[in-house]
Amino acid sequence: MAIAKAERLMNLALCLLGTRRPLSKRELRGSIEAYLEAGNDESFNRMFERDKDDLRELGLVIETVENLEGEIGYLARRDSNRLPPVSLDAEEAAALGLAAKVWQQARLAGAASGALQKLRAGGMPEAGDPYEGQHSAIEPRIPVHEAAFEPLMLACRDRRPVVFDYRKSTAARPETRQVEPWALECWRGHWYLAGYDRDRGAERVFRLSRITGKVRSRAGKYVAEVPDVVTVRETVASWAGESADRSALIRLRAGAGYPLRAKATAVREGRDGWDELEIPYGHGLDAWLVEFGPDVVVVGPADLRADVVDRLRAVAKA
Repeated sequence: MAIAKAERLMNLALCLLGTRRPLSKRELRGSIEAYLEAGNDESFNRMFERDKDDLRELGLVIETVENLEGEIGYLARRDSNRLPPVSLDAEEAAALGLAAKVWQQARLAGAASGALQKLRAGGMPEAGDPYEGQHSAIEPRIPVHEAAFEPLMLACRDRRPVVFDYRKSTAARPETRQVEPWALECWRGHWYLAGYDRDRGAERVFRLSRITGKVRSRAGKYVAEVPDVVTVRETVASWAGESADRSALIRLRAGAGYPLRAKATAVREGRDGWDELEIPYGHGLDAWLVEFGPDVVVVGPADLRADVVDRLRAVAKA
């Protein structure tokens, strides 16, 4: 079955690349044996649409053209499907190889491997593994466990608005959010989506682990301007608590909260089983502290303590 489909895709690609004018579905069906063997028009149409989408997913640029009679035709122009000469030095090739390794445990593993194969076929030099030998114990990975990652990644790429249910840490139930997704960023091992919240009319950052249910795509164009990638990263850093402008004092149970200890600017060991830590205080710290549950007590400032208490109460009511 896999061989038959690969042959069918190859034949369709050759037909679309070899024509000088758009070919209609009827002409394509008469040119490809597998389509001739389709039981009826409905079966052929489903097969053709799947094959066309698969070829586009593989990178083939297929144009849809309507002639004077209103008939739809398809073709793949050679100049639109030709890679320019690939010119990479050994260090650049090694960086691409390392980037592909990072995604091996994510849903992008197939796309990363496929991209490397295309670049090597186009002349990219083979590079040695920078993590071989004495660094073999180091394995670069970006874990992606959230089901929302793949549809949001595709929505960011295609610039498509999305709708999803999102549960804030202070809310007992999720709320529906309509978002124009800009980019996905990973901070402290958690994935965040930065985008424009249409209902609130402002930029927002959403933690993927708090998205419930399916991410649904919506038709239409963006209404807000997409900022550059540097600005998006700064936004995520701020909302994820990376941009701290003051300090907080917390009590942490001995032997617990190692991520908090790693961020601490000062640690005072206590004799009652609790240590005192000074940690940077920025947006999102209250949500992070709640994750440590009864192992953390906020001493100050008062507004941080109140935010943490409110979040804990909301969780208790859920």
